[in-house]
Amino acid sequence: MELTAQAIFTGLLMGGFYCLVALGLALIFGTMKVINLAHGELVLLAAYIAYVVESQAGLNPVLSIPVAVIVTVMAALVTFYLTNGIKKDRELNSLILTFGIGIVLTNLLLTIFSADINSTQAEWFLDGFIIADTLFSMRSEFLAFIVGIAAMVALYWWLNHTWQGRGIRAVSSNRDAAKLMGMNPMRAELWSWGIAGVIAAIAGVMLYVTSVIHPPVGHGLTIKAFIITVLAGMGSIPGVLVAALLIGVIEGLTTTYFQSSLSNLASMGVFLIVLLVMPSGLFGKPGGGH
Repeated sequence: MELTAQAIFTGLLMGGFYCLVALGLALIFGTMKVINLAHGELVLLAAYIAYVVESQAGLNPVLSIPVAVIVTVMAALVTFYLTNGIKKDRELNSLILTFGIGIVLTNLLLTIFSADINSTQAEWFLDGFIIADTLFSMRSEFLAFIVGIAAMVALYWWLNHTWQGRGIRAVSSNRDAAKLMGMNPMRAELWSWGIAGVIAAIAGVMLYVTSVIHPPVGHGLTIKAFIITVLAGMGSIPGVLVAALLIGVIEGLTTTYFQSSLSNLASMGVFLIVLLVMPSGLFGKPGGGH
C-alpha cells in the first residue's frame, strides 16, 4: 500500500511539471490551431540558461528566470512571425516549419554545450522532502509541482478576467466573428505566443533543477506536451492539468511496478484509448474554448 501511495505521489508531482511544460503549447494550439513542434526546445533553451547562470555565475538557478524569460519569449516571437507568414495550408506547413526550428535549436545547443548531461549542483533542490513520514520526493520536484499548479491557475484567471485573455478566447472560438467585433487576431496570437514563451521559460528552469538536461531532451518534451494537449481537449486549460496528472500517475505506477522503459508506452496506450472513446479529448468541445 505504501509503495502504491508513493508511486501515485511521485506521479502527481511529475504531472504538475508536465502541466507546466504543456500549458504554452495548449495555449498556442487553442488560439491558432497550430502545433508548435519547437516548444520543447524552447523549454530546453531556458533550462540551459539556468545552467549557465549557475555554472558560470555561481548563482541560484531560479535567479535565471528573468533572463530565461527574455530569451525564450524572443525566440517564441520569432517563431510566431515565421509561422504567421504562412498563408497556404497553415496547419500542415507550420508543423514542418516549427519542426525545422526545433532541429535548429537542438543542434545550436549541441554545438554550444556538446552532448554532455548537466544538472543542478544546488543542494537545496536535491534534498529530500517528506510528507507524513511516508511520501518522499526531492524539494525541486515538489517546487515544480506547485509552480505548475500556480501557472495553470494564473493562466486560467488571465484568460477569463483580462481584455487580452478574453481577446485570445474570442479569436480561439471564432476568428472571423472576433474580426467583426473589432478585434485584431494577430495581436491576440502575439499575446498567446508571448505568454507561452514566459511559461516555457519557467518550465525550463524547473526542468533544470528537477532533472538532467542534454540537447535531445527537447523533442521528448514536445511529444509529452502534445499528448497532454490533445488528451485534455483543444483549448481546455484546466483539462491540461487533469491530463498531465493522469499521465504522471500512469508513468509513476508503471515505473514502480514494471520498469521505467515502459512508462512512455503506458502513457501513450492510455492516450490512444481515451481518444478512441472520446475523440475530442477529456474536456474538448467541437468548437474548442478555454
